[in-house]
Amino acid sequence: MKQISTSVVLLRLMAANGVETDSVSPRSEKRETYAAMNLLLKYLVCCLVVAASAIAGVAMAAVSFPTKPIRIVVYVSPGSVLDVSARVVAEKMGEHLGQPVVVENMGGGSGLVGIRSIKNAPADGYTLLTATNTLAQAPVLNADPGYELKDFTAIGSMSRYPLVMVGSPDQASKNLSEFIARAKANPDGMSFASGGLGTSTFLAASMFLHQAGIKMLHVPYKGTAAAMPDVLGGRVNMVFDGESSAGPQIRQGKLRAFGISSLNRSKGLPDVPTLAEQGLPNYSFIVYSGLVVRAGTPKEVVQRLSEALKVAVSSEAVRERLRKDGAEAWLLSPEAFDEFMRQDSQRIAKLATEMGMQKQ
Repeated sequence: MKQISTSVVLLRLMAANGVETDSVSPRSEKRETYAAMNLLLKYLVCCLVVAASAIAGVAMAAVSFPTKPIRIVVYVSPGSVLDVSARVVAEKMGEHLGQPVVVENMGGGSGLVGIRSIKNAPADGYTLLTATNTLAQAPVLNADPGYELKDFTAIGSMSRYPLVMVGSPDQASKNLSEFIARAKANPDGMSFASGGLGTSTFLAASMFLHQAGIKMLHVPYKGTAAAMPDVLGGRVNMVFDGESSAGPQIRQGKLRAFGISSLNRSKGLPDVPTLAEQGLPNYSFIVYSGLVVRAGTPKEVVQRLSEALKVAVSSEAVRERLRKDGAEAWLLSPEAFDEFMRQDSQRIAKLATEMGMQKQ
């Protein structure tokens, strides 16, 4: 059998890959080898140039981003803990990135209006979304949320904080035990407000009703800020709200605090007992927040945004503001926050099954 030299095989392989080899005439083994090595060298140099150009392009894209203002969509009404946190973080991120970072409130549909807007936005890093428990929970509790958790990529976490159960001080119930007793005596005769089905405030209230063994009428609003006038007026019996918005009115006597949702008391409201210490030992609910972008956003852009978020959340100005609002700074990497939300979604799915909650 005729042997084919290595150089000839090399020439044929390069020809098959589009490398010009017609000018080479294999008249002798020596000339074949020389030509093959020469072409191989040129081929490798071309590959290196292409690879270097690609790497340089990616690096330049990361360095040049952003070249225009960035928008953060907050899917709740102005004045909420999430809204306030997003604004202080946005200011610090803008300082680090060298471009304005503006906040746009897009409430409605239990947060789904704002969430869906990001799903349909370009995957370029210029439109971000505040992410709370709602982002992970809505697909579990809503029959048609219009998105899946995998449609988003995390930038990182920002904060976490408990909620406080509040109601009008003019109602008959003076404490939690009286509130529960009154609700048991009047099944579906009392009501609670929330930011809508699938939101953190809805789930916090639903967990309370389940563990207390009571039923109440659900009245959804476009965020707890929108619900507060009816709560203050006694038209709705209670709502779970953040300390930043409910705290001042609690201190002024305009709202009655029935309990804190975390296992430990709030430093900002030390005299308000937790729900757990008032006969609901298994009750614990914490709201978390972070930022996400549409899935498919370049990794280098995600990393640039993540760095800016970390700088912002690590700043004393942001940490002090969070403490003032009853929250604490909380930092997770993009990968860790993605995994945290995935596990939270699974936890809520299990909890919804145990509570007998049906998708609506």
